[in-house]
Amino acid sequence: MEKCTKQLTLLGLDIGGTKTALSEGTAQAETLQRVEILTEAWRPFDEVFPQIKRAAQRLMTQAAEQGREIIAVSVSVGGPLRIGEGVLLDPPHLPGWQGIRLKDRLQEAFAPLPIFIEHDGNAGALAEFHFGAGQGRADLRHLIFLTFGTGLGAGLIINGQVLHGATDTAGEVGHLRLAWEGPVGFGKVGSWEGLASGQALVDLAALHFPERWNAATPIRDVVNAMLADDLQALVIARAAGKWMGRGMALLVDTLNPQMIVLGSLAVVLGERVLGPARQTLAEEALPQAVAACEIVPAKLGSRIGDVAALMAALANDDVRQRLGQGSPT
Repeated sequence: MEKCTKQLTLLGLDIGGTKTALSEGTAQAETLQRVEILTEAWRPFDEVFPQIKRAAQRLMTQAAEQGREIIAVSVSVGGPLRIGEGVLLDPPHLPGWQGIRLKDRLQEAFAPLPIFIEHDGNAGALAEFHFGAGQGRADLRHLIFLTFGTGLGAGLIINGQVLHGATDTAGEVGHLRLAWEGPVGFGKVGSWEGLASGQALVDLAALHFPERWNAATPIRDVVNAMLADDLQALVIARAAGKWMGRGMALLVDTLNPQMIVLGSLAVVLGERVLGPARQTLAEEALPQAVAACEIVPAKLGSRIGDVAALMAALANDDVRQRLGQGSPT
């Protein structure tokens, strides 16, 4: 009689300022089940964490009932953070989570499962490199992923490896100053995040059309107007796209990537922002570097958060070995 072997899987947490998505995923980045809860970034961590634990425990119970075993917890979360220790330093999108030792808290809640944490930009880069736009591209060695969600961050893959930097802050491109005036992002006037992010769309809309929009307008309202091809909204989309292109020009001239992948809002808005971004990039960066670089929306589309949430664990050799995988692909 053949022995019945449980399927081994991972628990992924994609923690954002608006919502936290929890999912069970496989070594091939297939999502088996998922649930979302509101993060409500302004709330203290200790008020939100019990909800995360309950949701995670429900997924783990469901997995066990269906004959699967979750062997690790993998987390994608915005920085800045000390990745190895899993400590959130001063995340602007999670003001209620400052200084939280997330890895320790997760370890206490889910022992003896190992906990793996990665910056959401790095996790998104790994997800697209292995399972999205870069899948099957043996020649691809240099890829940049831009989060382009509520805020703006990046994951940098250089020579096939994630660049973390000396203090795990490589990729915090939202902090770059592109202008000496304009909306504030990442605590800095004229920062790239302040000019090309979800919040930037609202701030630019309030700046250009104050009779219609203000700083409290939900991002979704501005995005919906863009999707309806509202003329005023398209002015804002083009403005954000131009700033996106100016920031990308700095990365293209500095790092000479083969591909820049944009997540979240680029997937939703498409050429409304990508068109102006490509045009501005071509105007401002070295021609030979621009010619070598593809600018594409995330191929994983709306799945990227769930796949990115698995990447911290899938990047670990021991986890891949237990899952029977020699590499993330």
